[in-house]
Amino acid sequence: MMRIRGRIGDWPVDLTLELEREDWAQLAQALQGAPLEPVPSTVATPAVAGDGLWQTALQLVRDAGQIEGPKLLAQLAALAGGDAAGKRLLVRLRHCEQIRMETGADAPIYHWQGQL
Repeated sequence: MMRIRGRIGDWPVDLTLELEREDWAQLAQALQGAPLEPVPSTVATPAVAGDGLWQTALQLVRDAGQIEGPKLLAQLAALAGGDAAGKRLLVRLRHCEQIRMETGADAPIYHWQGQL
C-alpha cells in the first residue's frame, strides 16, 4: 500500500494505492534497467512561486502609487489564484516597509513608499 498526500492548487489530495504482490513485482520489473530521469514539474516550488507572486504584488502597488484595499485584494486574488492566497499577500503587504497603509473613508488605502 502506498499513500500520497499533498495539494494540487487549493485542492487537498489524499490518495491510497493498493496493489497486489504481482502488481508490485510487475512494476519493479518494468522499472529495472529503466534509467530514472527527473520528471519536469509544471508547478514551481513554493519558495519560487511565492517570491514571484510577492514581487508582482509589490509591482501592482508600485505601478498604482496608491490603491484601495478592495481593488488591490481583487487583483491579488486573481494573480494568486484564489481569495485565500490573495488575502495572504495583502496581509504581507500591510507589514511591508515599502508600503504604507492609510485608513480611508470607505476602505484602507495602500501607498507605495519604496524607491521607484
